[in-house]
Amino acid sequence: MSTTRTLTAAALLTLPLLAGGVAAKPLAKACGPNDKYVIGFSQANFAEPYRQHVNNDLTARVKAIPQFELQIADAAGNDNTQVSQVENFMTQGVDLLLISPFEAAPLTPVVSRVFQSGVPVIELDRRTLGSNRTAFVGGDNTKIAYEAGAYTAKTLLPGGGQVAVLEGLPSSTPAIERLNGFKDGVKQNPGITVVAEQAADWLPDKGQTVFAAMLQAHPDIQVVYASNDLMASGAYLAAKGAGKEKQVKVIGTDGLPGPSGGIASVASGQWAATFIYPTGAAEALDLAKKILLDCAESVPAVVTVPTEAVTPDNAKELNAKLKF
Repeated sequence: MSTTRTLTAAALLTLPLLAGGVAAKPLAKACGPNDKYVIGFSQANFAEPYRQHVNNDLTARVKAIPQFELQIADAAGNDNTQVSQVENFMTQGVDLLLISPFEAAPLTPVVSRVFQSGVPVIELDRRTLGSNRTAFVGGDNTKIAYEAGAYTAKTLLPGGGQVAVLEGLPSSTPAIERLNGFKDGVKQNPGITVVAEQAADWLPDKGQTVFAAMLQAHPDIQVVYASNDLMASGAYLAAKGAGKEKQVKVIGTDGLPGPSGGIASVASGQWAATFIYPTGAAEALDLAKKILLDCAESVPAVVTVPTEAVTPDNAKELNAKLKF
């Protein structure tokens, strides 16, 4: 938390003036480059590799900002736990709240209270409902999934065929956006039919179970789109268990690096593709610097971080390059 709670007279003279000569108000209660600040990050869970990837990226990048102390709390996939964590951050008096809400609706009231109390709120990857936030940082889930659908329509099944979809946790915004985006993308090819779609809640074991049942009901499925890499891993195991790993083309989402990540799975030939969902760590910390160090009066309400398709054409190169 900041140790200096006032701006110098010289600093006040540099503030822009609103109509009528009134100084514009910074987004943060206290700010300036010569102070120390605590950022509380409530992470939806630590279990998913993507979530740990985000934590690692934030932890590594914040080391370059000596004014910031980052505290990361694990909500463990529990709404009540996450609400309590956010309330604890409020009690501690953190200078900025960073949050990836486990589910949108249950976290909306407490996040709104934080924002309305004057503490800046940056939502990372997942939104709460309404507009009570300072900014949202994340990939365009709808666009990423649409690109996966278009890749299926044009490249994987140009002659048409049967497709299945493994949806994430239905009450989370990325799950809804990825489902709808993919279904819109495959519409580019009228010969494609989505014969099955079901939630597997981001989990690999559930993805395996659900897709195994899909294959029994629809033995001619040729492509399965999974809304994250974990479910894609489960889908591949289900296809392999049914002796159909050559028939079924697997598409993941997240594009995680490392030996067990989605990029390596494409590079090894197990999957047809995955789509990198960036962590947003750099962009979130850049906003935090603007708010806390630069005393910004406004920042972009939405910062969209770019994605990249991982296909057999570039997977080996990316796998060798991305070691984080």
